[in-house]
Amino acid sequence: MSTAIPSPVLPLRQGVSKSGPVAIPQLGFGTYKISEADAERAVTQALEIGYRHIDTAQMYGNEAGVGRALASAGIPREQLWVTSKLNNPNHRRDDALRSFDATMRDLQLEVLDLFLVHWPLAASEGIDLVDTWRTMIEILDSGRVRAIGVSNYQPEHLRTIIDATGVTPAVNQIELHPYLIQQDLRALNEELGIVTESWSPLGRGRLLEDPELLRLATELDVTPAQVIIRWHLQHGLVLFPKTTHADRMRINADVFGFELSQEQMYAIDALDRGMRTGSHPDQVQV
Repeated sequence: MSTAIPSPVLPLRQGVSKSGPVAIPQLGFGTYKISEADAERAVTQALEIGYRHIDTAQMYGNEAGVGRALASAGIPREQLWVTSKLNNPNHRRDDALRSFDATMRDLQLEVLDLFLVHWPLAASEGIDLVDTWRTMIEILDSGRVRAIGVSNYQPEHLRTIIDATGVTPAVNQIELHPYLIQQDLRALNEELGIVTESWSPLGRGRLLEDPELLRLATELDVTPAQVIIRWHLQHGLVLFPKTTHADRMRINADVFGFELSQEQMYAIDALDRGMRTGSHPDQVQV
């Protein structure tokens, strides 16, 4: 069995394991846009390299491939962290419960570590933020997931579900990278005790040719991707860069032998231009 990469962990406000409070590894492996056919191979490679945090989603259509890789890896379950997400057509209670059952079958798990609402769908007819969140709480109370959270939730979405239920999401997964640093939303997450996760942490590759990041990479004798990953880690963010190439998986995991100075962190923060590479949450509907 491979040695796990030395990822730091962050405590979550929900869930208790046999060994104590739940803590999520900061650095994981993402599976967005990896087909089911390729997911088994890619996740198997990631686990062999030492990743122990795998992020998938119902929407990705690859949970079965991820599940096969997890089942065949021979890694003790308590050493793995697995996240999935509720797909947009499944927000209504019965659909959510049914689809969660399917997720668990496909992933071949008895207990999932983290389950997120993928998109808020706040303006979708027949979808109610609070009703969906109440169903997520029901899933949490079943004991089949250790923590629940949300993805792409804006401040008004967070306040609505917390005020109505008294249950705060453990995580808010949002698009976040040096061109979109989301400072205000990160600050609110922190104030509420919510861990921020970064999706598209490398800006879908668009940041890898940025002159400032190239300069810092040369200065530190690392790659631009390693600079960006280190920036996320030092900001206390959870991230899971995606690649299907084993050599890049290794490079992305090799970020614990250097640190960015405060001046270098500020220089990367200054790259913010409010630029999204994906959809704005208010535009995503069923």
